[in-house]
Amino acid sequence: MEKFICIHGHFYQPPRENAWLDDVELQDGAYPYHDWNERVTAECYAPNTASRIVDANIKIIDIINNYSLISFDVGPTLLSWMARHKPDVYSAIIEADRLSRQNFSGHGSALAQVYNHMIMPLANRRDKETQVVWGIRDFIRRFAREPEGMWLPETAVDTETLEVLAEHNIKFTILAPSQAKRTKPLEKGGRWHEAKDSVDPTKPYLCGLPSGKTITLFFYDGPISHDIAFGGLLNDGGAMAKRLLGVFSGAADDSQLIHVATDGETYGHHHKYGEMALSYCLHSIQSTNAARLTNYGEYLANHPPRDQAEIVENSSWSCSHGIERWRDDCGDTTRSKPGWRQAWRKPLREAFDRLRDRLSPLFEQEAAGYVKDPWAARNEYIDVIHDSSYENVKNFMAKHAKQELSHEENVKVLKLLDLQRNSLLMYTSCGWFFSEISDIETTQVLQYASKAIQTGEELWGTPLEEEFRNTLAEAPSNVYDNGKTVYDLLVKPARVDLLRVTAHYGISSIFAEYPRRASLYCYTVENEARVKKEAGRFNLALGRVKIISDVTWEEKSISYAVLYLGDLNISGGVRVIDDQQEYACIQADMTKAFEKGNMTEVLQRMMRHFGPDNYCLWHLFKDEQRRIIREILAETIGKIEGSFRDVYKANSAVMDMLGEFGYPIPAPFHLAAEYIMNADLKKHFLEDELDLERLRDLIAHVKKFSFQLDKDGLRYVASQWLTSQMEMFHTHRDNLSLMDKVVDRLRLMAELHLDLDLWKAQNIYFGISRTILNDQKRQAENGVERAKKWVGLFKELGAFLYVNIE
Repeated sequence: MEKFICIHGHFYQPPRENAWLDDVELQDGAYPYHDWNERVTAECYAPNTASRIVDANIKIIDIINNYSLISFDVGPTLLSWMARHKPDVYSAIIEADRLSRQNFSGHGSALAQVYNHMIMPLANRRDKETQVVWGIRDFIRRFAREPEGMWLPETAVDTETLEVLAEHNIKFTILAPSQAKRTKPLEKGGRWHEAKDSVDPTKPYLCGLPSGKTITLFFYDGPISHDIAFGGLLNDGGAMAKRLLGVFSGAADDSQLIHVATDGETYGHHHKYGEMALSYCLHSIQSTNAARLTNYGEYLANHPPRDQAEIVENSSWSCSHGIERWRDDCGDTTRSKPGWRQAWRKPLREAFDRLRDRLSPLFEQEAAGYVKDPWAARNEYIDVIHDSSYENVKNFMAKHAKQELSHEENVKVLKLLDLQRNSLLMYTSCGWFFSEISDIETTQVLQYASKAIQTGEELWGTPLEEEFRNTLAEAPSNVYDNGKTVYDLLVKPARVDLLRVTAHYGISSIFAEYPRRASLYCYTVENEARVKKEAGRFNLALGRVKIISDVTWEEKSISYAVLYLGDLNISGGVRVIDDQQEYACIQADMTKAFEKGNMTEVLQRMMRHFGPDNYCLWHLFKDEQRRIIREILAETIGKIEGSFRDVYKANSAVMDMLGEFGYPIPAPFHLAAEYIMNADLKKHFLEDELDLERLRDLIAHVKKFSFQLDKDGLRYVASQWLTSQMEMFHTHRDNLSLMDKVVDRLRLMAELHLDLDLWKAQNIYFGISRTILNDQKRQAENGVERAKKWVGLFKELGAFLYVNIE
């Protein structure tokens, strides 16, 4: 009997981009990282590209790319973010698929994924089609090959979805064993059996479809998958391998496939060091030759189905009620609290469906005036999402437009297609998965709906938002009154138009200099005129800019005026002023008032010229808002820190004596000293050169008085420092003083028990150990003193990094 093992990881994050900015803004819950994509990448996606295999002493003996040895899918929207923000991780994942083709007879391990994780049975046929087309085209663009299989979000399935997959030449998909309705042998005379008694996850099944097409289904091993994700099996990679190998049936004569499927985030994010358990499991299976690792494409090519299966319609892997989790209060939830209900799910789904059904005919009718086939254009719009360059958009328009379009007509078509994109993104499954309508995942999909509403109202002047809000009013919240309140408080304030982009530019220009042509998220800003005046702490900025949407090509020249009165007091106004002479008069009028020093008059003239709508710090986009607030508060915080430092210095001797007496340190002393210890430790790791004696003194005080450290913040900056030093060492590998410095600091830092993120440092170290270490050893054996010292320091560095180079 041939034994095969396949481990599948479904790697996915919901699209987190601000619907109006097309980028992820700061998310405080992900601290110390910028956002959740960045955090999960650091904890999971990156570590799996270079996962450690350790010995009995927990020392690294090898590093492997897990993705190259397993089956995996990665969400297209996540890969898009990764390509922009974490290109090294992105490249390693793409490379893993290339390596997997070498490992598995030319069959790549990467599967395509439905574009934005929509629950497919709840989608109409047209949306199913676009989701699959976008997923396939995104896959081809990234992996440079056709996909053999496609992952369905939450494995949610119905027959129509399988028809769409088969129509687009998808050979197989993966389902939970509970999703098999009945099975029978393909041989003539085979009889149907209820799947609960006959589904065998060790073999593939052919699923016949009403159209006459077929698709292969792999039903993963449920119990082992559950124990990997939730049962502690990742506590020991050896135990995981043993469990997988223990399932093979000795009675079978033919080949058997043991395969499991879990969220990819299981390996490192949900379970710390889970990626290491996975790599050790893979290592154990390979090194003992107890079974052969494979992927679905390779196994299917060599072992075509001999049995047939029918699916349970409208079923999934994460809802015991089928797909009710995404349209009703079925009881299945995550992150819930006692007494909470999810009765909001049904009205939310109804609000979105009604919105989609109102927008679709309007889109079709309007777009038909400009393009040959509106829905074909939507299916191919993914190419514009990938590349919004002028030339690519022009080529897209040349292919789909009925005739050459004017600039205004191009803008309208691009707006129509962007509206459709947001109408799809609003159905991302995470919007319904968790416990509360005000959670970050649900407000995210509400943003996409709001963007679609805004565009629709701009295009047709048709009121759309009021009906949408009224339906949300029927969605009870566990925190707020209802979904309408959530929308008004947490979603609508995030709306952006060209006026707000101008306000952001104008306010931030007080604190930063922009080039004549600047990129601002998905907008381009061209400076047409600008004047800036200063009088002590007061600043006045006036200007005229052209704002261009990189997504829709919409553009508008807008004027702005911003008055900064110090601290957090900023007032701004924006308005479209077509007459340049009028703008010049306004500029002269306000400048004159400012130069007289009458700020009240300046504000009055701003209101007269720009209207009563006032823009302030609140209107800035979040990252820039935080940066500017930090800049504004820096002086004040510096003064407070100075006061704390004075208290600490003046009383440090007293604190030492009290400590010797065993007398409790008074709270004001303790608070001031603890703040200074944390601030100074962080500053040390942000400096190019660390003061070793000062660091030693700080650590001694922390230990002596048991100060509470901001370990998350310190771990982050210290890990960044270590990575930067190792990158420098990688460039200057013969620099003994640099290596000595790193070893000294690590020796001291060990006393803080920070649990540093060593991943990048270990990768660099391991790479060096595989290149010049042997040469240094040979020189050391030949009596070269410098080489002896280099090898000794390198081994000591390896001990701190938990790498075994012997």
